[in-house]
Amino acid sequence: MNRLMRMLPAVHVLQEHPKFNEWAQRFEISETFLTEELRAELQQLREALLAGTWKGEPTAEALTAHLFEKLAERLESYRANKLTPVINGTGVVLHTNLGRARLSDEAVQAVTRAAVNYSSLEFNRETGKRGSRHDLVEPYVCRLTGAEAAMVVNNNAAAVFLVLSALASDRKVIVSRGQLVEIGGSFRVSSIMEESGALLVEVGTTNKTRLHDYEEAVDEETAMIMKVHTSNFTIRGFTETVDTAPLAKLAADRECVYYEDLGSGAIYDFRAEGIGKEPLVAEVLAKGADLVSFSGDKLFGGPQAGIIAGKKQLIERLKKHQLARVLRVDKMTLAALEATMKAYLFGKAQTTIPVIRDMTATVADIRARAERFVSYANRTVPAFRFAVREETSKVGGGTMPDVALPTCGVTIVHPQWTTQMVLDHLRSHEPPVIGRVASEKAFLDFRTIREDECESVLSALREPVDQ
Repeated sequence: MNRLMRMLPAVHVLQEHPKFNEWAQRFEISETFLTEELRAELQQLREALLAGTWKGEPTAEALTAHLFEKLAERLESYRANKLTPVINGTGVVLHTNLGRARLSDEAVQAVTRAAVNYSSLEFNRETGKRGSRHDLVEPYVCRLTGAEAAMVVNNNAAAVFLVLSALASDRKVIVSRGQLVEIGGSFRVSSIMEESGALLVEVGTTNKTRLHDYEEAVDEETAMIMKVHTSNFTIRGFTETVDTAPLAKLAADRECVYYEDLGSGAIYDFRAEGIGKEPLVAEVLAKGADLVSFSGDKLFGGPQAGIIAGKKQLIERLKKHQLARVLRVDKMTLAALEATMKAYLFGKAQTTIPVIRDMTATVADIRARAERFVSYANRTVPAFRFAVREETSKVGGGTMPDVALPTCGVTIVHPQWTTQMVLDHLRSHEPPVIGRVASEKAFLDFRTIREDECESVLSALREPVDQ
């Protein structure tokens, strides 16, 4: 062991090795950074020798070769992007793990313009003085929802936190037990309320909450009645909930705020397409809600954001709260939001916003895309067998959990591989192709695969396999 340790080359010796300059040029990095990474690899090798886990040849040449080999792997990992495009063949339109909503072409162009140029983020062109970033999208939100005022924060959980912190700190907030949801990643409404300083008062039961439950709970210490839209689960059977209008009236009568956390938040009426029962944001406000909040990257079809809309007096209080700066969004998010909102205003949402287009796509259109793929694949990828299959898709993103969207896709079978081996092979491609299992076969759902992505899928299947 001591002999091996003595064979470890010094850093200055490694810096004189031909590989040192070769690696600096190949990876286009400075000698300072390369030296730092070399020291890190040297330390790892030293620890392996001390632990007795080194399995290579006991020579100085082998140790040096190992160091530069591992150094190259480390530098390659730095060079590779961690956030990469993937092809979503799962059929889940709002796949949280895959980035939720895809942006429209117009939104992408708006983000690019905001990113590469100086912008009027907080500059009033008319007065030549400082402006407010709230003004960039507030008029659009008000037009789409009928709200008096609006603002945007970085996600809907942040919106909930801001509303509770600014309007109900150290005071009671009445919530039905059946609505104390977990919104994902172990974030719970009850925990957010606790962190905000609001005092949670639970009413009713898990499956039934009536108006008189709220009436009995409201007192002089009550700041807010809050309704949380249970968009990520459903309770069926012996159930009862209270609609917006009577709760809004109760809050008004008792001089407290009525706030609905809509979660997904629909501007487009999917019910007209026979898809789910998601309430429209405008409807909830029209029924008397003082405030509503919803996500930007779910049914709305834009970037990640938390959109808050409602009474002007309350929105102004939120804007002035210290958390508003902590939770504010950047210029690229605002650019994407503006472009997405314009699509709604100009009547182009269904044709230009990918979430709406994908959710409302007909089985016939999806089948035609899948059949074209299978026809070409059967001629050009002989190693696999392909077949068109009808299935169902999920909306995803904690939205409409009981909705099954009729869809069509392609099963992929290899004579020597298991289903998991096929899926693993697709996932190892660049870009990765993410599928799912249907009837014990690898399946790609063409609801979420664009026409221009089909060639990449075929390329993944043509790649040689080392299994």
